[in-house]
Amino acid sequence: MKMFLDDLALFGGRPAFSDAMHVGRPNIGDPTALRQRLEVILDRRWLTNNGPYVEEFERRVADMLGVSHCIATCNATTALQIAARALGLRGEVIVPSFTFVGTVHALHWLGITPVFCDIDPLTHNIDPRRLEALITRRTTGLVCVHLWGRPCDVGSLNDIAKKHGLRLLFDAAHAVGCALGNRMIGSFGDAEVLSFHATKIVNAFEGGAITTSDDAIASCARLLRNFGFVDEDVTASEGINGKMSEASAAMGLTSLDSLDAFIEANQQNYAAYARALADLPGVTLLAYNQRQRHNHHYVVLEIDEESARISRDLLQRILRTENVLARRYFFPGCHRMEPYRTIDPDAGRALPQTEIVAGRVLQLPTGTAVGVDTIEEICAIIRLVVAHAEEITARIAHAPSLLAGAVS
Repeated sequence: MKMFLDDLALFGGRPAFSDAMHVGRPNIGDPTALRQRLEVILDRRWLTNNGPYVEEFERRVADMLGVSHCIATCNATTALQIAARALGLRGEVIVPSFTFVGTVHALHWLGITPVFCDIDPLTHNIDPRRLEALITRRTTGLVCVHLWGRPCDVGSLNDIAKKHGLRLLFDAAHAVGCALGNRMIGSFGDAEVLSFHATKIVNAFEGGAITTSDDAIASCARLLRNFGFVDEDVTASEGINGKMSEASAAMGLTSLDSLDAFIEANQQNYAAYARALADLPGVTLLAYNQRQRHNHHYVVLEIDEESARISRDLLQRILRTENVLARRYFFPGCHRMEPYRTIDPDAGRALPQTEIVAGRVLQLPTGTAVGVDTIEEICAIIRLVVAHAEEITARIAHAPSLLAGAVS
């Protein structure tokens, strides 16, 4: 444990960790089970094109979520694009700016104009109270994100969508294994999109899915996923190659087998962070509703610079010198990224809460690759930095080169 300022790597001490502590190191599950599945794939010589493991994976996800259909895809970005086409989205679609830029890129690639809506500063999710004012004659849908796996205000969003005749699509990339009341996320709106990227709680190496109980949406999505083919030599529509491979499905099934264990590990990690950071001025750990089922896959801090006396960005850079690769998700907001920054340079004026939250949030490592000892060491560094924030800031001001190697 680092006890003194000179123990910090920033001031010449040895980094706390020899290996990089990433925010999202993959959960692997049972490697033996994965190898057995991969051997079966090789023996079958059926590597893609809706193989048996893809079909099994789709059934298991659909059953887990209580929906009629799961359409597995090669990644979640492709799933978003296919879902948008299957829902007939065009013109303008309202979306939060405080999300991974891939959510917005997926729409923009289809020629859809994203209209950014501000967020609720408490939930970090899209704020329904600010949404209706953005609806125009060109609006065709809402794409809302269950950020950090915490559910959106689904009831209000449903009401708005029905009132204005809009499609409602949820980006549930963070929310596999989460629920709202007794209903699993993945079963709301017209459709939802899941991510099985390597860093997600359930990973398929790389993958995604569309979930829905609407037969017409599911049928259209399946066509779009496979070039529009309805028969060997017949297409009913245009389409792309969005299929999930058998190897990805094998990894996805292996992850599903261990989902409860992954969630338990995340919950233990979250509790360890909560204990170690309790009552630390200016540092707030994002809370989860303990009465709801949640995957606890994201450990999110909000840094109040005035109370902590140190900025989020400086804290991140100090942690990185210790090989703790904390992340500023989702800084600076999609509206400040290209091409959206050029399209509307003044968008931030209508997004005050997004701007504030994007400047405060910091993500820390969790998952099965992280244990309590690691968490206690990370938190000891944070506590040391906050306790000596003014001295650290003064020393850096006198020697700015100290931060030369601390890449943000």
